[in-house]
Amino acid sequence: MLFATSSRRPRPSLLALWLLALLLIASSALSTSATAGIQLKTSSSNSTALVQTPRVRAELVAQAPEGIAAGQSFWLGLKLEHEPDWHTYWKNAGDSGLPTELQWQLPSGLSAGSIDWPTPHALRVGPLVNYGYENTVLLPIPVKVASDFKAPASGMVEVHLSANWLICRVECIPESGEFTLQIPVVGSTAANSEDFLKARAQQPVALNGNGQASVQPAADTNAKIADDRIHLRVAGLPAAIKGKTLELYPENAETFKHAAESGKDWQQRWDGNDWVAEGLPLSDMRSDTPPQLAIVVALADQDRAAALDSGQPIAWRSTLDVQGQWTPATLTGVSPALAAALEANKNATAPAQTSGSVSSTGLLAALLGGLIGGLILNLMPCVFPVLAIKVLGFSGHGQNRHAQKLSGLAYTAGVVLSFVALGALLLGLRAAGQQLGWGFQLQSPVVVSLLAALFTVLGLNLAGWFEFGNLLPSSIASAQARNPMLDSFLSGVLAVAIASPCTAPFMGASLGFAIDMPAAQALTVFAALGIGMALPYLLASFVPAVVSWLPRPGPWMQTFRHAMAFPMFATVVWLVWVLGHQGGMDAAAALLALLLVLAALIWALGLRGKSRMSLGALALLLAIGVAYYALPLIKAEPAGQAQAQAGELWQPWSADKVQSAQTSGQPVFVDFTAAWCVTCQVNKRTTLSNAEVLAAFEQHKVQLLRADWTRQDPAITRALQSLGRSGVPVYVLYLPGKPPVVMSELLSKSEVLDALQQI
Repeated sequence: MLFATSSRRPRPSLLALWLLALLLIASSALSTSATAGIQLKTSSSNSTALVQTPRVRAELVAQAPEGIAAGQSFWLGLKLEHEPDWHTYWKNAGDSGLPTELQWQLPSGLSAGSIDWPTPHALRVGPLVNYGYENTVLLPIPVKVASDFKAPASGMVEVHLSANWLICRVECIPESGEFTLQIPVVGSTAANSEDFLKARAQQPVALNGNGQASVQPAADTNAKIADDRIHLRVAGLPAAIKGKTLELYPENAETFKHAAESGKDWQQRWDGNDWVAEGLPLSDMRSDTPPQLAIVVALADQDRAAALDSGQPIAWRSTLDVQGQWTPATLTGVSPALAAALEANKNATAPAQTSGSVSSTGLLAALLGGLIGGLILNLMPCVFPVLAIKVLGFSGHGQNRHAQKLSGLAYTAGVVLSFVALGALLLGLRAAGQQLGWGFQLQSPVVVSLLAALFTVLGLNLAGWFEFGNLLPSSIASAQARNPMLDSFLSGVLAVAIASPCTAPFMGASLGFAIDMPAAQALTVFAALGIGMALPYLLASFVPAVVSWLPRPGPWMQTFRHAMAFPMFATVVWLVWVLGHQGGMDAAAALLALLLVLAALIWALGLRGKSRMSLGALALLLAIGVAYYALPLIKAEPAGQAQAQAGELWQPWSADKVQSAQTSGQPVFVDFTAAWCVTCQVNKRTTLSNAEVLAAFEQHKVQLLRADWTRQDPAITRALQSLGRSGVPVYVLYLPGKPPVVMSELLSKSEVLDALQQI
C-alpha cells in the first residue's frame, strides 16, 4: 500500500504514479542518450553533413568551384566550431590528446589525401602543453579525380565520412560522427570558399620549395645532438620575419618536451638569416634517433593576425637532417600506484573478457555484497521519504495477516523487478558505447525535473490537496480496489526510483564488479540488491511481532499523512538544487515555474462544477506556455560552464592532476561526488568538513580534488571503473608508491585519519 489514511477513507489509485514511473524510466534512457551521444542534423541538401554535440559543431563541407571533372581535383573539409574553452588537436597533440581521424568512403575514381593541417596553437593545461585548435577551424582534404572518372547518372557525387575527434577542456571526451554530403558534378560548389581560404592561409609554407632541408653538415638546416638536448638551425625563412620570436611545433610526437618554455628551458636566436633553437630538452619517452625531424615554426599569436590581414604566411615547415645519436629513453614502466590500480582493474575485468563468465566465488561475493548493500540502502538519506509509505502500509492492513503477506510479496516484486530493469537499461546503454555508471539517470536534467514533478504531486496528495480518485475516471480510479497488490507493487517501483542514486557500503564494490560481468550474471547481482532492500519489509509482513507496536488505524493517520508531505517537499527542494548545479540558476527557476503551474493545474482539476473546466483549461494552457519556454532552459548545458570550482581547499579533479601529484610525490585525496547523491552531501558536510580531518589533510600536505559527476562525464566514469566502482560516493587516497586506498561510502572521521597515518 502506498498511502492510506483510515479504514473508511478511500485509498488513492496509483495508476497515475505508475505511468509517471514508466515515463521516468523511459526518459532515463532517452535523456542519457541525448546527453552522451551526438545529435545529427541535416543540411539544406537533406544529407547528414552536420553533427552537433554540447561541445562542438562539426560539418562536412566541400570546395569545387569548377565542379568535379576527370583529371582534376577539389577539396573536402571538416569544419569544427568549438564551444568556449574546448579544443581539438593537431596531428601532433603534444603531451596529451589525440588528433582528429577521418575515414572516407568515396565513389570509384575519387581518392582523398591527408589532412592539410592548419598551424595550431600551443594550449597549456596545467603542467602540460598540447597543440590544437579552439574557436573555429577547417581541416581541408584534397581529393583527386581519376582521368577515367565517370559521373553518376544522378549528376551528384555522394561522399561518406566517419570522423573521430577528442575534444577537451580540462576533462576530455571522445566523440565521433557519420557524415554524408552530396556534391553536384556540374556547377559550382563554393559556399564555404572563405573558410577554405582561411585554412589555406594558416597552413605552413614548405621551405626550399619542396619542403626538404638541404643536407649540409652543421650548416643551413640541420640538427645536432649534445648532452641529450638538441640544437636546431632553420634556413630559408623570409627576411621579413628576421628578429621575431617564433613558436616551435614538432611533428614527431615523442621527441621534445613540449612543455619546455622558450627563454627558460631553451633559447632561440637569429644567426644571420637562420633561426636557431639551442638546448631543446628531449622527451622522456623518446625512442631511437630518426634520420630526420619534421618541424613547423610559426609566428607568435600576437603577430599572426597582422600577417593574415596582409596576406603573408604565418608558419613554415622544414625537415631537418639529424646529425649524431641521442640515448633512447629507458621506459621503466608506470608508477607503482598506477600499476597497482591497473592490475586491480585487470583482475576485476579479465575473467569476463576471457572466459565470458566469472568464478563462482567472485559471483557469490558480488551477490552477498549486493544483498548487504541493499539492506543498508534502507538507511541511506535518499530513501527516507519512502519509510513513511511503508509504515502507513502496515497500519492500513490492520490485523489482516494474509493481506500483509501479499503486500510484502508484491512490494518485493516491485523492488526486485525495478532494480533488474534499471540494471538491464544501464548494461544496454553501456553496451551501446555510453560511459555510464550507477545513478546515471539523475545525470539527466530532464529526469531530475520529472522526479521533482513526481514528488510535488506526492506531496500535494499527502497534504490533502487532492485525491487521485477525484481526478481520474472511475474505471481507472477503481483499479486499485480490484487489485490491492498493485498498490504495494508500485510502492516498490517508487522506492527504487528514490533510492537509485545512492550507493551503500558493499553495494559500490558489487556493482563495480557486476557491471563488467556477462549480462545474465550481472542482472542476478542487481536482483540481489533488490532483495536486500525489500527484505526488511518482507520480513515484517510475515512476522507480526515486527509491526505489533504500531497503533490501530485511526485519526492519527490523517495527521501523519499530512506531516509526511514535508519530506516530499524537502526532496523537491533538493532536486531543484541538483538541477541548479547541472544547468545553472535559469534551469532551477524554469523548474520552479513548471512546478508552480503543475500545482495550479492540480488545484483547478480538484475543483467542482463549471469552475473546474474553465480554470482547468486556463491552467493547462498556462502549463503548456511555461513548459515551452522552460524545457529548453532545463535541458541546455549552461554556456561557459567550467568545471565547478570547489573552493580554495578543493580543486576540480582531472586524471592529469592526480598523475602530476603522484609524480611529484604528493598524496592526493579524491572525492567522487554528485549533487544528486544525498549520501555524498551528508559526507561532505560532516566528515569532509570536520576540522580535525581538514587539519590532518593540511598537516600531510594532501592535495584535495573533487570529481563532480552531477552531469555525465566519461572521464570520471572511466576513473570510477578503474577503481572497480560504478557509482558515487567514492573516496580514494592516492599515496606515492602504494596502491590507491578506496574508502567506504559512509565515510567516517576515524577512517580518513587512519588512512592518512599511512603517509
